[in-house]
Amino acid sequence: MANKRTLKKGINVICETLFAEIMAVSLYGTEENKRNAEDQTAAMVKMQMHYLSRVSHPEPGMTPKAYYKDLREKFGKQVTEILDQINS
Repeated sequence: MANKRTLKKGINVICETLFAEIMAVSLYGTEENKRNAEDQTAAMVKMQMHYLSRVSHPEPGMTPKAYYKDLREKFGKQVTEILDQINS
C-alpha cells in the first residue's frame, strides 16, 4: 500500500484528467454535450471529495490493506462510469 499522500495525489491527478476530458467534450461537442458537461463535472467533483475524505478516515473494523484495496477498486469503477458517460 502506498502512503496516504501518494494516494491522494493519484486521486487528484485522475480527477484533473477527467475534468480536462469533460471540458474538451463540452467545447468541441454538440449542444447536448455542453448541457451534460455540468452534470458530469458536478459528479466528478463530488466523487473526488468523497474519496479524498475516505483516504484520511478509514473504516473501523477493516484491516488497512483491505480497506485501501476496496477504496481503489471502487474509485476505479466510478472513474470508468464517468468515462463511459463522457464517451457516449
